[in-house]
Amino acid sequence: MTRGRVEAGVCGFKTEIEATTGEDEQTVALAINTDCDNMRRFAEKLDTVDAYAELGARFDGRVYQAARETHQGCCAGCAALVGVLKTIQVAARLALPQTATITVTNE
Repeated sequence: MTRGRVEAGVCGFKTEIEATTGEDEQTVALAINTDCDNMRRFAEKLDTVDAYAELGARFDGRVYQAARETHQGCCAGCAALVGVLKTIQVAARLALPQTATITVTNE
């Protein structure tokens, strides 16, 4: 099992992602736990994902489609959405596990 955790920022919402691959190491089952209503609606649309198809689809895959349907306005840039995709990639051995950081400041 691969786990991801995202603290999205000023909203204060946290999202925990569990991704488990089947024997094919391509089909990824997702369990997403969050205190954000948008991410809950997003999670309802994704129980399993074909990780290889997501890579090939670029921004037209199921993950981004679910994001477009559930996140609007400033929430369209939510870090948790990218966190879900990266967790899927690591679970399917398409990426290595590594901490990612987004730092935003006003200068």
